[in-house]
Amino acid sequence: MNLSGTKALVLGMEKSGRAAAEFLRARGADVTPADMKPQDLPGFRLQSEELFDEAWDLIIPSPGVPADLAGLQRARARGVRVVGEVEFCGPCLRGPVIGITGSNGKTTTTSLVDHILRSAGIPVQVGGNIGTPVIAMTETSRDDQWNVLELSSFQLETVQTFHADVAMCLNITQNHLDRHYTMEAYADAKGNLFRAQKAGDHAILNADNEYCRGLAKLTAGTPVWFGDADIRDGAVWLGEDRLMSLSEIPIPGRHNAENVLAAAQAARLAGASLEQIAAAIRTFQAVEHRLEFVKEVHGVRYFNDSKATSVDAAIKALDSFEHGLWVILGGKDKGSDYTVLRERLQKKAKAALLIGAAAEKIAGHLEGAVRLECCDTLERAVALAAVEAVAGDTVLLAPACASYDQFRSYEHRGQVFKEIVGGLH
Repeated sequence: MNLSGTKALVLGMEKSGRAAAEFLRARGADVTPADMKPQDLPGFRLQSEELFDEAWDLIIPSPGVPADLAGLQRARARGVRVVGEVEFCGPCLRGPVIGITGSNGKTTTTSLVDHILRSAGIPVQVGGNIGTPVIAMTETSRDDQWNVLELSSFQLETVQTFHADVAMCLNITQNHLDRHYTMEAYADAKGNLFRAQKAGDHAILNADNEYCRGLAKLTAGTPVWFGDADIRDGAVWLGEDRLMSLSEIPIPGRHNAENVLAAAQAARLAGASLEQIAAAIRTFQAVEHRLEFVKEVHGVRYFNDSKATSVDAAIKALDSFEHGLWVILGGKDKGSDYTVLRERLQKKAKAALLIGAAAEKIAGHLEGAVRLECCDTLERAVALAAVEAVAGDTVLLAPACASYDQFRSYEHRGQVFKEIVGGLH
């Protein structure tokens, strides 16, 4: 791809934006990196309304930049090519693609597929919404190597022609309504992963999720279903083939049995045998910040599920425990309805410890269902739980919110939680 003379604007200087700027420069483009915050980068400009109206040939917004931003809409109206990183670099990515999306479980399932293929000796590289940006993976891609990509709705909302040989949607539940506004628009963004599929491709879909069932109408590939019907007799089944017993899965929760099912289907399509898949799953270690056991202090266990950034993810975390929970909720609201947490908290929780900008809204939705403590910060929430929890209880960070009010990312939030808990004695 020769981009010599192309005047390109890259918006957002996190990992994918920086990778996009490097990709463009390496191919001769005149690149201007921009962000809302100052950056020490060659040619950097602060993002402003005036910047969008300059004479650009190409604008690549990072996933965190809303596709409906007024400046981007004006640029499109002038004929400027406005395209996300994943769509732009798709033609340069060599080798077959497994694209994985869903409201919850993406990182665990992506990591599982990667682990299974590596264990089976099948060439693979992994990236996207975790690890290496897709555009940076083009340099290391090979025709004989699988590209396993975690893809968010933010990445997919600008996708039109990007092709996945195996496209997977784990579930679609309420999330990111502050960005997509409606569930229909959110599901439609996920659907873009399936629209460019061809005959001979495969679409791995959750049979128990209404929105996922609807995606089957968008693909020209063959649907491959997974769901509750495949978890029976204390085991996980791939059709008529018994994969393994539930007790052998090293990550807790029924939702993780579903993640195993989806990952196993993808790995089998990539050439792994049933025996190789089961053996690899037995050695899989939980993803950091996803139901991660941190420490036990005076008989109280502490779990970090900072990646539970949606209400549905928090529900799945709650479903992994029986009782005696001190649940830390809150952060930046994403337009969510927290009332659906009431029943589980009534049954399982001793208290909900509320932090961050969404604390007041969550309190309003949960009032009367469970003891509520407005702690404001993570430090205060852990301190309260450490004083009041008794042996046999569990302190669970499952925020149901984004992290950006008090933290740089969910990883930063989880790391802070682990550091606080690490200091308990």
